[in-house]
Amino acid sequence: MTPDCLLFAGTANPALAAAIAAELGVRTAACAIERFPDGEVSVRLDESVRDREVYLVQPTAPPVNDHLVELLAFADACRRSAAGRITAIVPYFGYARSDKRHGRREPIAASLVARLMQAVGVGHVVTVDLHAAQIEGFFHIPVDSLTAVPTLCRPLKDWLPTGAVVVSPDVGRVQMATDYAHRLGIQVVVLHKRRSSGTETEVTHVVGDVRGRPCLIIDDMISTGGTIARAVEALLAAGARPEITVAATHGLFVGEARRRLGHEAVLRVLVTDSVVAADPAWPSLQIVSVAPLLAAAIRRIQSGGSLGDLFQDAPCSVQVAPMIP
Repeated sequence: MTPDCLLFAGTANPALAAAIAAELGVRTAACAIERFPDGEVSVRLDESVRDREVYLVQPTAPPVNDHLVELLAFADACRRSAAGRITAIVPYFGYARSDKRHGRREPIAASLVARLMQAVGVGHVVTVDLHAAQIEGFFHIPVDSLTAVPTLCRPLKDWLPTGAVVVSPDVGRVQMATDYAHRLGIQVVVLHKRRSSGTETEVTHVVGDVRGRPCLIIDDMISTGGTIARAVEALLAAGARPEITVAATHGLFVGEARRRLGHEAVLRVLVTDSVVAADPAWPSLQIVSVAPLLAAAIRRIQSGGSLGDLFQDAPCSVQVAPMIP
């Protein structure tokens, strides 16, 4: 980073911010963040940002509302202090599942968050594996949505047994599953699910053959673990070998997630450090860092270079594992 740039760390994931700073060979800028007894957040910048380029590292992870308002307050403080440009590094983008209406009287909260971030002066957003790609269209500023798939695939190449297949938990993650399959040299299986509520889903079909095969279930996030738990049950019912690995970019692990993922057939759960691990002592949980990825993005932004090689998927053609008569 050039001398006229500053990297601030919010309270959502200070360890990731410190890791990014270490990758860049800088320190995190001085600031003070406090919360009043009634829950209000107070942010104070302890270094001048006038005409300087500012990077704010703050995933909007649970508690989402607290961390979102903190990010907005940070950006507003920078704008009012005459920062030259404000870039929000938001590894996990909260409210991303509210990307459309479903015919009911409800908001599109992802669009609301986008408008709020722009209103307080954010001029560029860098995130990782958005839940819905169309969220970029809610912004009128540059948005770079990186992918952690290459980062997650590096350890998976050594862990997956021969004959493994990658499983998309629904049709919305087929493109991501295809990227995993291309990088790992394996085939794809797709689960069709029906959602009955915000927390309840049911797998209705398994498209592809999993009989006698170990499986890699992928997703962009794991929240309550319900989708993954039902995927495990459906795969085992379809004859999959009880050797299942789960990989996801964002490990929120709220509610009953750990219990649901504690099935004896689940050998390993792999996530990134985009969100602070709720229980890092969990024996089957493995965490890989996206700090090198985000630091590389910041370097390219600083130099005016392209981020294309950091998030563009290579063209590929992957076959669905065929059904055997």
